[in-house]
Amino acid sequence: MKIVIIGAGFTGVQLAKRLIDEGNKVSIIDNSLEIVSNLQDTLDCDIRYAEGNNLETLEDVGIATADALVAVTESDEINMITCSLVDSIYPDVLKIARVRNESYYVSTKETEKKIAGRFEGARRPLYGIDYMINPDVEAAQAIVNAVEHGVSDVMPLGEDDESDYELSKITVAKDSRLDGCAVKNIRNVTDISMIVVLVEEDSGNVFFPTGDTQILAGQTISVLSHKDDLQAVQELCGVKLTTIKKIVLLGIGKVGTMVTERLMQPRLAQQKKKEGFFRRLLGKKRNASVQDFVIVDSDRERCDAAIEKFSDSVRIFQQDITDESFIEQEGLSNFDLCICATHNHELNLMVAAYLEVLGLKRTIALITNSAFSPIAIKMGVDVPVPIRDTVVDSIMSHLRGKSVTEVHTVSNGECEIIECDIPSGSSVIGKKLKDIARPGEFLMLLIKKPGAAKNELTNGDTYLNVGDHVTLAVKTGDQKILGYFSGTK
Repeated sequence: MKIVIIGAGFTGVQLAKRLIDEGNKVSIIDNSLEIVSNLQDTLDCDIRYAEGNNLETLEDVGIATADALVAVTESDEINMITCSLVDSIYPDVLKIARVRNESYYVSTKETEKKIAGRFEGARRPLYGIDYMINPDVEAAQAIVNAVEHGVSDVMPLGEDDESDYELSKITVAKDSRLDGCAVKNIRNVTDISMIVVLVEEDSGNVFFPTGDTQILAGQTISVLSHKDDLQAVQELCGVKLTTIKKIVLLGIGKVGTMVTERLMQPRLAQQKKKEGFFRRLLGKKRNASVQDFVIVDSDRERCDAAIEKFSDSVRIFQQDITDESFIEQEGLSNFDLCICATHNHELNLMVAAYLEVLGLKRTIALITNSAFSPIAIKMGVDVPVPIRDTVVDSIMSHLRGKSVTEVHTVSNGECEIIECDIPSGSSVIGKKLKDIARPGEFLMLLIKKPGAAKNELTNGDTYLNVGDHVTLAVKTGDQKILGYFSGTK
């Protein structure tokens, strides 16, 4: 594929690296001479110092023959205008824009819903943007998922929010039932249907296990299981479960507001029958067990806005969370969970570590990217949420071709979970999984047959055919495996 990226910030560069590693042709445009100069020797692609919303520049880098345009500058307006400009002349180019402004994002999504079905046949998307990505929505969803699964690093898999299967990341405790157990012998330990997808060692080594792989205490394993079996899987690994009844949230900005709306939905519904946009956007799940919800933010305006929005559903304090006298006075160290959701990611890590030392049971922290995850975990953070990686993952899922529907990066970027549809040209059609297996290279996790209501776990006798929707675990950037299934190689 040929992709033009507007904006060489962190997201643009990380996206470019992944696309280049996969053999795509990439052009980056940025209006900072310093940034462009620094990237000249680090990225093997076309890098231009220019304004990205200039048609002459876009045509000079080959937008006419490009497959996709991705606009990720710091300006929402530039991102949207650039997509609109390209759409007016090259409508066949896929256009993706990062839009942080809540007003732009919400109004666009709401308008799309209102006009859906009004027009016969195809129509151009609003502003010419095929996919609009909002980092705060992606991060809030990840935090809510973690809370609703007992403060676990859990990823729902499937084509919608009602998926029955989830990938959970769990550290194996010493003397637990899985400590010392070979993967092939797990069925002798439990009757739970589960797949050990990945094993991560303290050294940082990440690999796909075989039947002979022995699971050891201290290793972190990624396990695929039915959502109803998550608690049982955690118990197998020796995880002590905590009921989340008391939550303190640090930071009531955009992410914090969306998280509060979702987690406190039962109480908010009693006060206001009509749900807010983000509660509808983030789904219908509820956490009815929360009895005490405290919000702490040092900014007066944000606190006043939160008081007006949430009324008596939560307690709100304009305070410095690192003030030990305030923590003692409100008994915050006795809470079940702290969600650190400010956009000061260093503060999130510091506060999470500080509160854990004081005795607070579990913490979730918003961090910059997955490179900080190992550090966060060593500091005591139970679930780090890398906001920038969620954006790159979302963009990548739209750039893998028509057969790919979702892409999720896991294990600090080492592996990917890919959901795709098997097209007529695929090499796997008419074969059983055991006949195409490549131990250590990939795992096929789930399959959904055409017309079926739900995904099913795969096994060696799983038969593959055209139209099957499959979920794969592959090494990041391994296009050979994806091409094998999608028919592109």
